[in-house]
Amino acid sequence: MEKLKLSEIAAACNGTYNTDCEINGVCIDTRKITKGCLFICIKGERFDAHQFAAEALEKGAAAVMIHQKTDVDGSFVMVDDTSKALLALGGYYRSKFELNLVGLTGSVGKTTTKEFVYLVLNEKFKTVKTLGNLNNEIGLPQMLFHLDSSTQAAVIEMGMNHFGEIHRLTAAAKPTIALITNIGTSHIENLGSRQGILKAKLEILDGLEKGSTLILNGDNDLLKEVKNDDYNILFFGVENGDFKAKNISSSENETSFDVEYFGKTQRLVIPTIGIHNVYNALAAFAVGYCLGIEPEKCADGLKKYTPEGMRQKSVVKNGVTFIEDCYNASPDSMRAAVNTLAGITANRRIAVFSDMLELGDYSETAHREVGRMTAEAGIDYLLTVGDMSRFTALEAKECKMENVFHFDTKQELTEKLLEIIKAGDAVIFKASRGMKLEDVIHSLYDRWGK
Repeated sequence: MEKLKLSEIAAACNGTYNTDCEINGVCIDTRKITKGCLFICIKGERFDAHQFAAEALEKGAAAVMIHQKTDVDGSFVMVDDTSKALLALGGYYRSKFELNLVGLTGSVGKTTTKEFVYLVLNEKFKTVKTLGNLNNEIGLPQMLFHLDSSTQAAVIEMGMNHFGEIHRLTAAAKPTIALITNIGTSHIENLGSRQGILKAKLEILDGLEKGSTLILNGDNDLLKEVKNDDYNILFFGVENGDFKAKNISSSENETSFDVEYFGKTQRLVIPTIGIHNVYNALAAFAVGYCLGIEPEKCADGLKKYTPEGMRQKSVVKNGVTFIEDCYNASPDSMRAAVNTLAGITANRRIAVFSDMLELGDYSETAHREVGRMTAEAGIDYLLTVGDMSRFTALEAKECKMENVFHFDTKQELTEKLLEIIKAGDAVIFKASRGMKLEDVIHSLYDRWGK
């Protein structure tokens, strides 16, 4: 982070300060205090960091930001709301730099697409990307503070649960290119409908200058209908788009395809599987094209991808292909998981599913849809665990799928898996993060083949 004066920070946040000093970083966690930083006292639902203000100064913070009377012996900025001031300060700091900034959102695929875009941009530019899940009103400004005078590009992910959130995020990030991966059903309980989700995602335009490029999924039923003469809209897709994937082929751990664009063709190879990842890579290629990166360089960047954490990571153990995809789940990503499993060459295909969370009144319907699509995809086995996944199993059985099993505990599910899996099978694990389906994976790995 480039240095700022405390007086400058106070002005950016419409606050007041007592004594001026120099700030060389921003921190919201006393465990991560660095000498000379500004410690911002965020008040959350479970804790109030104002109680740690004095500790932050003792650990080396140059100043603290507060919004209530706090006993501190040192420099401070007083603002109306520290959470809002954090985002405002991030936006002010971002405005100090001229760089290519890709603002990215969508119902599913944001994180993988972010990784693809980063790899493409990093072939030509010194690039910053969103780390972990720092994509909300507290996390995004922290990523903006990673910018400095040497940064040439950034890929900033934007998440949301309600209307207005992306508006505030994009106002701070000020993207030069906006990208929407798709419109699905995530957070439909808060936004009312998929049309509501589309409206919320399109708030990303609020921070995009007129005449800038907006990149959309041309195969998504809602996004393909988006029209706005104020922006240069480009589409990517398999069926429709300015950037189209052709001649798609997959092996055990990689997918290759041609991208056709404006009369040209480039062969791409990505070290992961699933048609949804073809879309993610297409989006990244489109961004690279818009920023003048040579197609061969875009291809080189995409080849360097490695799946993060439990995001569709493929592991082969004793002849069985295991696909770990337990980071998150929604009806759309569940469909992608089913399609991925269906496309794998294997003796038998086994789906292990647990609950999708935060679906509200739509939950039973969504879980039943997963059961139906699993049966229709010709998957050989379906094993489920979790209260709502009971409906997934029931629907699959009603659709005449034969090998369907629901369990009350992960241990029972694990025992059944150990009973049925054989060399040559493919198994996918998919659930919301809160279900901790990785417990089954770890137990299985400890015992499979021994």
